[in-house]
Amino acid sequence: MNTISSAQFAQIARDHTTPLYVYDEAAILARCAEVKAMPSAFGLSVGYAMKANANQALLQLIHQQGIHIDASSLNEARRAHLAGIPWRDIMLTTQEVQDDANLKDLETMMTEGLRFNVCSHRQLARIADFAAAHRIPLAMRVHPGEGSGESATRNTGDHDSSFGVHLSDMAAVQRFATERGVVFDTVHVHIGSGGDPEAWRRNVDRQLGILEQWFPQATRVNFGGGFKVARMPDEADADIQALGAYAKARVLDFHQRTGRRLHTEVEPGTFYVANAGYLLTRVIDKKQTGPQGHRFVLLDGGMEVNTRPLLYGARHPFWVISPDGHLRSSDFAPDDMPADARPQVVVGRCCESGDAQTIDATGRIAPRIMAEPDIDDLVVIGGVGAYAASMSPFNYNSHLQAAELLLRTDGRVQCIRQRQTMAHMLANELPL
Repeated sequence: MNTISSAQFAQIARDHTTPLYVYDEAAILARCAEVKAMPSAFGLSVGYAMKANANQALLQLIHQQGIHIDASSLNEARRAHLAGIPWRDIMLTTQEVQDDANLKDLETMMTEGLRFNVCSHRQLARIADFAAAHRIPLAMRVHPGEGSGESATRNTGDHDSSFGVHLSDMAAVQRFATERGVVFDTVHVHIGSGGDPEAWRRNVDRQLGILEQWFPQATRVNFGGGFKVARMPDEADADIQALGAYAKARVLDFHQRTGRRLHTEVEPGTFYVANAGYLLTRVIDKKQTGPQGHRFVLLDGGMEVNTRPLLYGARHPFWVISPDGHLRSSDFAPDDMPADARPQVVVGRCCESGDAQTIDATGRIAPRIMAEPDIDDLVVIGGVGAYAASMSPFNYNSHLQAAELLLRTDGRVQCIRQRQTMAHMLANELPL
């Protein structure tokens, strides 16, 4: 699964300050092509959920592949536009309710092509008259009542999640929309991140039923994203070509039954970038807690650069590499573990008991077999291209935000985010 060589990681560590993120352009481009190749009945539009990783260079790279941007806040939409992406290639799906200047900005964006995905009755009330007056069709995110995710906190479709307009509110919302002259041309449902592919298939059937019942003017159906990504060797990626084929067949059945031709949309985030991203760290210390305890490997980056293990109990693969580029152990080569390999707990330097990269979904320590590292050995943590740099509490304990590098297809290593400085961190603070 490692697309960058041990020698390349060692050279990057010599040239830059760890911890840092390294992204593989070739891996991102391959994923873009894979999503764009999904089967469809009457055309496919592909989006990127930029909350996974909003780095400007990655937004530009992905958009250059003909992929539009799905923004989760007004500021994300602004950020994408500042990266050079036109409003017509951005859809806004947000929990926010815009007021005053932000509402005016939203209206301006919509006149220039931004697609607004209504997620509540109150959002609709804010924008309805403007949309009707300017004959701008809207999308609606529907809460289907059933979802699926890798953890409970990543399930965005069941009763514990607040995303979208719930079906029990649909009649009232549709009456209001009809009274105001609002047209919905797109029906959107996103049931969660990394969930069961079978649940994704069930949602296709459910969503088409919702569209048929409640959205007579809709011409587009957006099935969201959330395709499962295999970060670890015992996991399997979602077969998105098979999922696309299923959706295509159901959309064709819908056409035969109703005469309506629906354009299909999908908008994954993790699927593009997760396994294209690596966290390059250095071993700074080793400790142990006695015969009945654990052996700890302390890295110069932990929860402040990858908080997913603490948040979700997420597992990430490890590679132990010597400073001269020799691969000492890999989760993807368990039969080649050295004789000194043993269970280790990988932790960071934050003053927080949860600062561990080896922690399960219950919050308990979960040691992993790996080579016994030496001080200054490198530990590469894989699967961090999504929801690591974009989501981690990088200034906790006043640690500095890590640099982000992109390994280009021509072999160049390009810095796409400089390492934060102390001056950057303190820039907005005011003294007494």
